[in-house]
Amino acid sequence: MDPLDPEEFRRQGHQIIDFIADYYNSIEKYPVLSQVEPGYLPKILPQSAPYTPEPIETILQDVQKHILPGITHWQSPNYFAYFPSSGSTAGFLGEVLSAGFNVVGFNWMSSPAATELESIVMDWLGQMLNLPKSFLFSGTGGGVLQGTTCEAILCTLVAARDQMLHQTGRQNINKLVVYASDQTHSALQKAAKIAGIHPQNFRVIKTTKATSFALSPDSLRMAICSDVKSGLVPLFLCATVGTTSTTAVDPLKELCNVAAEYGIWVHVDAAYAGSSCVCPEFRHFIDGMEGANSFSFNAHKWFFTTLDCCCLWVKDPQALTESLATNPEYLRNKNTDSKKVVDYKDWQIALSRRFRSLKLWLVIRSYGVNNLRNFLRNHVEMAKIYEELVASDHRFEVVVPRNFAMVCFRALALPKVEMVYRNGFNITEMISADDKRRNELNRELLERINKSGNLYMTHAVVGGIYMLRFAVGASLTEDRHVFLAWKVVQEHLDAILEDMGFNG
Repeated sequence: MDPLDPEEFRRQGHQIIDFIADYYNSIEKYPVLSQVEPGYLPKILPQSAPYTPEPIETILQDVQKHILPGITHWQSPNYFAYFPSSGSTAGFLGEVLSAGFNVVGFNWMSSPAATELESIVMDWLGQMLNLPKSFLFSGTGGGVLQGTTCEAILCTLVAARDQMLHQTGRQNINKLVVYASDQTHSALQKAAKIAGIHPQNFRVIKTTKATSFALSPDSLRMAICSDVKSGLVPLFLCATVGTTSTTAVDPLKELCNVAAEYGIWVHVDAAYAGSSCVCPEFRHFIDGMEGANSFSFNAHKWFFTTLDCCCLWVKDPQALTESLATNPEYLRNKNTDSKKVVDYKDWQIALSRRFRSLKLWLVIRSYGVNNLRNFLRNHVEMAKIYEELVASDHRFEVVVPRNFAMVCFRALALPKVEMVYRNGFNITEMISADDKRRNELNRELLERINKSGNLYMTHAVVGGIYMLRFAVGASLTEDRHVFLAWKVVQEHLDAILEDMGFNG
């Protein structure tokens, strides 16, 4: 067998494409959340690899029979969990092209098109977002495609660390302080560990419902002042546009103003919500970007581009390359030495890198800016519909304001029966439940909903409140799926109250 026979590739490729197309045609028949138990697969697959070749037909039969039951269907129109991983025909086919070429574009010479297309696409997307020119190659900055936000945050934190230690001396690494709100993604804490930040110097600043769980500039300033008085060195702030729990938006302009007073690197994490900012009506969420040092969002979340594809822009590319560059003799070449090309290996953690820009290029070209904006607007409108449905039922409440296409809500209806003695008579009173019991109700509600397989949602706990997160963003979702989801939620609440002996 030839491992890369063009005709055999064509034959098997057609079968794979047909299999995936059939999967999407029938995706709604599968439980959205996989219903298998841990360890299901080792029980049904052989314990050792086959010694002789097996035909693709047999392998696909096993995919259908054994793999699909263990998949949580992120592309299902009834998927409303976490944040979306929206796909598209262009994104899928771009991935096929990238895998088909299978280039390893670590520097310009290893595949000039991979490097130059990435630089072009990052400027295209930066212009769509109306980023300050200081973040673009056409200005004084530049963009790079990382795998995930975790990588983007780590790279920028390392760059900030080394810049600061160059000024203060490397012996002061244990004095460096990283700032975050209690809503900041855990990726920052992991990055701080890897970057050598002392655990006691990772500042988590409390947010409150009064600010919709956004980071307060005053609270940031207080934390910084306290650290400076203690002889510590403020280093890095991660501000968030669209936090994981509630999609809260930190006030970028005010936070950047505070950070600028102390020479703090500001990274803006818009992993989920950044996509929406290509729409002019949502661009205001990143007002104040000019005061930041770096910005990232995940095109693989809500921009119809397959995982993985994190877009990172920096004002000062040299800060990245000074921290991340390596120049072994076996990679030396005249183009790199000329300083006229970008070697993206020096903008990231790993040496090897995929041709990610190809799929992002296909997405932008295949749909165009106008259609991409309309796709995003449509998801926001569906979230508004769901928000209105929640508000129309007195047994539920929207817990925090909706900013994008996610609704955070909870059930309130959990009556408590108490016998009280009044005027000589025993009287039964119905008293509203406290938050603890409401949390238990909503935990049970979510478990039943997900176990049904009809839809999939996840939760968050913010300010002591357990809430359900309804995130619209799957490419196949339509209005009817939103109405169906709401019906499922209501029915399961009715069933819980009935089991408890109450008429919901």
